[in-house]
Amino acid sequence: MSKSQRELSLLKSVVRKSDRKIAMIVMDGIGGYRSLERPTTELEAARTPALDRLAKRASLGRTIPAVPGMTVGSGPGHLALFGYDPTEPEHQIGRGVLEAVGVDYPLGPNEIAARGNFVTLDANGDIRDRRAGRLASEEGIRVCERMQAAVSEPIEGVMVRVLPVKEYRFCLVLTGDGLSSALLDTDPQREGVPPLAPRGTDDSVSTRRTMTIFAIAITRMLAAIRDEIHANGFTLRGFSCDPGLESLTSRWGIRAAAIASYPLYRGVAKLVGMDPIATGGTLVDEFRAMFNIWNDYDFIYLHIKKTDSTGEDGDREAKIAAIEEADRFIDQLGDRTKEVIVIAGDHSTPPQMRGHSFHPVPLLIASPVCDVDEATRYTERECCRGSLGLMRACEVMQLAIAHSGRLDKFGA
Repeated sequence: MSKSQRELSLLKSVVRKSDRKIAMIVMDGIGGYRSLERPTTELEAARTPALDRLAKRASLGRTIPAVPGMTVGSGPGHLALFGYDPTEPEHQIGRGVLEAVGVDYPLGPNEIAARGNFVTLDANGDIRDRRAGRLASEEGIRVCERMQAAVSEPIEGVMVRVLPVKEYRFCLVLTGDGLSSALLDTDPQREGVPPLAPRGTDDSVSTRRTMTIFAIAITRMLAAIRDEIHANGFTLRGFSCDPGLESLTSRWGIRAAAIASYPLYRGVAKLVGMDPIATGGTLVDEFRAMFNIWNDYDFIYLHIKKTDSTGEDGDREAKIAAIEEADRFIDQLGDRTKEVIVIAGDHSTPPQMRGHSFHPVPLLIASPVCDVDEATRYTERECCRGSLGLMRACEVMQLAIAHSGRLDKFGA
C-alpha cells in the first residue's frame, strides 16, 4: 500500500456527515509565469474584484498536479483535484475513456477507446494545423459520419465506432475480444511532421492485434476524408479502458455534481461518481445550472474552459479577458461565508508556451474555518505568500472535505 493509499484509508475511517456545501470552480489552465519580457502573469494583469474579495478571507497556496517538473493533461489534472493521485497506476486513465464516458457512451469491459483530434494535413501529409482550424462541432459531426461509413463493417471481428465529441475532437471505440490498450499516441504533439503510426508499448499478441486493427481503421477513415479542406487527417491519443474507480460518495459520503460543457471534463467527473448536470456552453448557462442545483448536492464542480484555450492559442489579452469574465460570474457567489469555496486549476497554460506547462497552479480555499493569511489576491505571486504553501493537487479534495466539517478527530 502506497503512502497516499494509507493516508486515504485513515481519512475514510473518520468521515462524518455535515451540511456544509463545497463548490469547486476549476479555471482550466489558469496558471502562468512571469518573465523579464512579461513581468506580470495574466492573473496579475486581470481586474478580478470578486476573486480579490475571496482571497482576503481565504487560505491560498499553489498545487503541483502530479510531480515537480511534470506537465499533465486535463484528465490527470482533474483526477488529482478530485483526490485521485494521478501517479498511482490504477489512476492513470487514458483520454479515450474520458471522452467516451463524457459523451455518455456506455463503455464496456471488452472495449478500447481513443481520443481523436482532427488535423489539417498539407500535400506532403505533414500536420499543418493540429486542431483543424478549431473545427466547428457541426462540421466535426459531418466528418465523423464520413469516417463511420468507411468502417461500418467489422475488422477481424471487431466493431469500430466513431463518436463526435466537440469541435475538432472525436472518440474512436473498438469493441471485441482480445484487445489491448497498450498503445502509444499517434499525435507527435507538433506541426510540420506527419501523424505517427500505431505502436505498442509491449509485444503481446493482443497488442499486436489491436495495432493492426487500428492501422486498418485509420487507413480506411483517412481515405474517406482526404478531400476535406480542414479536417483531412487526424491523430489518436489516450488508448484506454474503463478503470473502475471508487466513487466520491463511497469515499466521503457526499452527493456530487459536475457542471461542464466539454465531454472530457464530464467524463472525468462521471468516472468518480459525479452526476453530470445538463448545461449549455456559456458561463451564463453553467452558473445558472449551479445555482439551480445548489440545494440538491453536497459538492458541486464547475469547469471554466476559456482560461485554457486562450493560453493554448498564445493569446495573452484573450486569457486576461477570459479571467475577467470568469470573475464576473464568480461574483454571483456573493459572500456564502458558511460554505466552502475552492478556486483551482488543473494545470498551467502560459500563453508564452501555447500549451500546458509544469508550472505550479494557484489555489484558494475559503470557508468558515480557513486560516486567513496575508495573501490578498488570487494570483501566482500572492499564492506564493499563502499559508497552504506548495502542495500536491491530490490533497486539495481532502482539505476541502476537512473544511466542510466532514472529518472527525482521529484517535483518543
